[in-house]
Amino acid sequence: MATSTQGRSAANYHTQALSRGLRLLQLIGAHRGPMTLAELHESSELPKSTLVRLLSALVQEDFLVRVDEQPSYRLGHQVMALSQAYLGGLDVSALAHDELTDLARQSRQTANLAILDGTEVLHVAVERPDRALRFDATVGSHGPAWCTALGKMLLSDLAPEDVERHVPDEPWATPTGRTAADLAALRRDLGRIRRRGYAFDDNEYAEGLSCLAVLVTDDRGTIGALSLSGASGEFAGPAQKRLLQQLSDSAQQLGSNPAMVDALRAVARD
Repeated sequence: MATSTQGRSAANYHTQALSRGLRLLQLIGAHRGPMTLAELHESSELPKSTLVRLLSALVQEDFLVRVDEQPSYRLGHQVMALSQAYLGGLDVSALAHDELTDLARQSRQTANLAILDGTEVLHVAVERPDRALRFDATVGSHGPAWCTALGKMLLSDLAPEDVERHVPDEPWATPTGRTAADLAALRRDLGRIRRRGYAFDDNEYAEGLSCLAVLVTDDRGTIGALSLSGASGEFAGPAQKRLLQQLSDSAQQLGSNPAMVDALRAVARD
């Protein structure tokens, strides 16, 4: 009986030590710059002897680095190694699959998630409705930023002086008679998009094709854009309002998924 009790006590001790050590990593990670021993003592409310012992173990395993004699501590390279392993295991398309599949099914349009990639948009997740008449994009495909709803939505979120870096030199290609023919016309369109909060490509990228797009955001800002694409006749009148609501709801869900946010930011950095 005594051996069993001692075993449980040891297990509880190690569990508590691990939990406390992880909490210290969180505190230091959230702090601007290194944290002193005094700051950690105050924030963690741990006994100083326990705190010093945990910090020493984390330094020994390279999860923390002692940076001066106060002493102060910052995150070590093992934290970065874990972070890179975590990001490397994230698959944007897989993470977005359920939400985009539901959106495509409810709207009966093709759902696209994209990021800005130079003068183009990069489709990082695509789900199609179960119908013959549909817009067919593929994961990894690109489209011009200046004449697609996804692209214009993302361009509208940039500072005005940055827009020019994401459009080709003039004169640029105008796939249809509705495409903005120059930077001045595009800037006017981007202003309208900023004011209303969504982008609408009405036969600008291809005749007979329309697309609605909104931003996907989290508490740090924009992480991508989400769109619905399909036959132009299905985006008119009350249908557009319904599609926009479905789109906005899905964008909010994506932006509130921490793994989704991390994956999109990692793809954008690449």
